[in-house]
Amino acid sequence: MSQPPLAGVAAAAPHSHFEDAQGLLVASLFVALAVLMFQQALLLTGGTTGLAFLLHYAFAWPLGWLLFVLNLPFYVFAWLTLGPVFTLKTFAAVALLALWVQWLPLWLGFERLHPVLAAVLAGLLAGTGILMLLRHHASLGGIGILAVYLQKRLGWRAGVVQMGFDALLLLLAFTLLPPKQVLLSLLGALALNMVIAVNHRTGRYMGV
Repeated sequence: MSQPPLAGVAAAAPHSHFEDAQGLLVASLFVALAVLMFQQALLLTGGTTGLAFLLHYAFAWPLGWLLFVLNLPFYVFAWLTLGPVFTLKTFAAVALLALWVQWLPLWLGFERLHPVLAAVLAGLLAGTGILMLLRHHASLGGIGILAVYLQKRLGWRAGVVQMGFDALLLLLAFTLLPPKQVLLSLLGALALNMVIAVNHRTGRYMGV
């Protein structure tokens, strides 16, 4: 059931194409920086990105390409359930993320990065980037697409749904990474999903 607008509050204007473009560009950059911090500390995050991390650690495949390829099957589901606009924006966001992840190491490095700081700061950065994408009607694909769909369809919070999938993925990570790294990855996942769960609620943000 849709909630009626509050009395005296004007309907929010949709984002312009420029606003959407800068939102996708900046959000993907924030998430890419978080990915590099996770990678530097030998950590991982959840969702499809976490699966890409596991494959990267196991087989040394390029992380940027994994991020792009693993999301391809989800676009059909997104197109059918969330529409072409959401799907095309998500495709653009994931493509930008893959490029940032490949390019940023050429310009940026970490001489000293404490793993606890990496987990928390990267989680907050990634959560902020994903929140920006959600507010511009996009996501980073994969499980994020399903989480957005369930929030729209059933009212389940996207952050809570994402957290459940992340927990399953981190359990699988114990078979590949040292327990300390997995536990720190869990800390990062909690920081990420806290940002989304607290700040992304239906009816709270009036932008379109």
